[in-house]
Amino acid sequence: MPVVSKREAARRDLVEHFVYLAENAGMDVADRFLACAESSFMDLARQPKMGAPLKLKHPDLANIRKWRVKDFDNHLVFYEPRLDGVSIVRVLHAASDWWELLGLTDA
Repeated sequence: MPVVSKREAARRDLVEHFVYLAENAGMDVADRFLACAESSFMDLARQPKMGAPLKLKHPDLANIRKWRVKDFDNHLVFYEPRLDGVSIVRVLHAASDWWELLGLTDA
């Protein structure tokens, strides 16, 4: 079975999104968000190349890719493919300044 690992920043992102959704849309939506995020992570672990590759300035993030959380299209998953699955780097809202947070180049 493919492995999904989450970096500390990704775990914090998930908690922040959960709290926001719970406060603004209700617990059912927040719970559904976490379930959909986990499902999306497993999909990525099974097919790690399905996300769009990004070009980042930071060499440690050279292989990062972007995907969306299933049923929550405004929430983006930034991850790195691994031999045994994926490493989830961040889970950010599409309206956030994610290109700055991740150090995207103009190219």
